[in-house]
Amino acid sequence: MMPESPIRKLVPYAEKAKKEGAKVIHLNIGQPDIKTPQIALDAVKNNTLSVLEYSRTEGSEVYREKLAEYYAKNDIHITAQDIIVTTGGSEALSFTMGSIADTDDEIIIPEPFYANYNGFATAMGIKVVPVVSQIVDNFALPPIEEFEKLITPKTRAILICNPGNPTGYLYSKDEIQKLAVIVKKHNLFLVADEVYREFTYDGKEHYSILQENGLDQHAIIVDSVSKRYSMCGARIGCLVSRNKEIIKTALKFAQARLSPPTYAQIASEAALETPQSYFDDVKEEYVERRNILMAELEKIEGIKIGRPQGAFYCIAELPIENSDDFAQWLLEEFRVNGETVMVAPASGFYASQGLGKNQIRIAYVLDKESLKRAVTILGEALKTYKG
Repeated sequence: MMPESPIRKLVPYAEKAKKEGAKVIHLNIGQPDIKTPQIALDAVKNNTLSVLEYSRTEGSEVYREKLAEYYAKNDIHITAQDIIVTTGGSEALSFTMGSIADTDDEIIIPEPFYANYNGFATAMGIKVVPVVSQIVDNFALPPIEEFEKLITPKTRAILICNPGNPTGYLYSKDEIQKLAVIVKKHNLFLVADEVYREFTYDGKEHYSILQENGLDQHAIIVDSVSKRYSMCGARIGCLVSRNKEIIKTALKFAQARLSPPTYAQIASEAALETPQSYFDDVKEEYVERRNILMAELEKIEGIKIGRPQGAFYCIAELPIENSDDFAQWLLEEFRVNGETVMVAPASGFYASQGLGKNQIRIAYVLDKESLKRAVTILGEALKTYKG
């Protein structure tokens, strides 16, 4: 059965609260408020197309060539032929799963993980096998022995998100190399969702699986323009691998959906010209937001938090038993000066039953004053909430 989204399932309660006059501060969804690069918006506005045709199944050749140049700047050396442009990173994930696994095969994923990994796997008839990472370890990579215990003849891949959604954890080069050893040893694929590559903090740098030697036949990157350029509505992503058979197989899935959207590719191609100063400013803003969020959360008695090193999410463990109930109660009953907050219950980011029940995911994609206000409301709510 398809799982429901832990991020979106509370929307009806939020809409009802708004109709009743409440202001809802959204901490639940990773929709950045950062302005989309003007160069991307202008490319669509100023285009001279007279017929909005299908694009190539694998995406525009010019865009893929420019993508290859973008990756080269990030020490990832591939060609346009190693890339399939997709309708969002979501489709790249779906194509990847369909290309590497058959019905009832297994993929190992450190949890908590992006909830839609479960959805894509379910749609493909694939079993997600979770390996638990702990908030007390800041959600670092679980010991390799824990992965080894879970590998069976049905195991096809290990999937990571780096930096992580929902934890904000950034895997180190050493951790990537440990994963490289295990996938080569057991002849598995290593899939990395790297959509937050640009967003790393505290002087730490992102290390891609395609920077690691010896993984050409094992490594598959899933990527997207959604967060990088604040272009979630463009729905453009890509699948990247040096494994020719994977690209050949994924192309069959791509052919079945015909082609990625033309206007969105025009915007995405232009976005590649975005200057580094844009990312420098965005990173600085997210670091400030993270620091404010952490400082404000630490004022609330009984809260544990994982400190993000990348992306723009954190997991907070609350002094309650059921965050699903708490999140719904916030929207239905709790107000401070006519305001409330919407959070994402973390249980939906776990595959293991019973885990994450007292945790929430917070997306710090709001301005700093809104974040402060939201955490103040959260603190007041925890004093009032009886469960």
